[in-house]
Amino acid sequence: MKISTIHPDNLGATFSTLCVIHCFATPFLFITQSYMLVVPGWWQALNYIFLALSLFAVYKTSQNSSNQIVKTLLYVFWGILAILLISEEFELFHLPEFITYLTGLTLAGLHIYNKKYCQCVDEECCVD
Repeated sequence: MKISTIHPDNLGATFSTLCVIHCFATPFLFITQSYMLVVPGWWQALNYIFLALSLFAVYKTSQNSSNQIVKTLLYVFWGILAILLISEEFELFHLPEFITYLTGLTLAGLHIYNKKYCQCVDEECCVD
């Protein structure tokens, strides 16, 4: 099955949830592996992989949504998540981790809400 044939809201909810699990697991990984002083590059790269995949899902979802508010909120929360992850990477500012978790879960929730209530029934509902 190709990734482009899966419903974008399913992709978005999955990627957002996986991102939250990844963020939640990171501290525990390093507690159990205390001899590691540096985060492995592949583990840090997952942040950006999830971010890119979730942007793809947000873009595809926004093409099929009938609710302008949901479309806007998807991009807003994706942007907040991107800022939080980039800030954490470059240590620009520090906010509690739960804000990142909450942002990712909100993004997943928006995808689920959109799939249930905001689908276009014809091609004309999404024309800008």
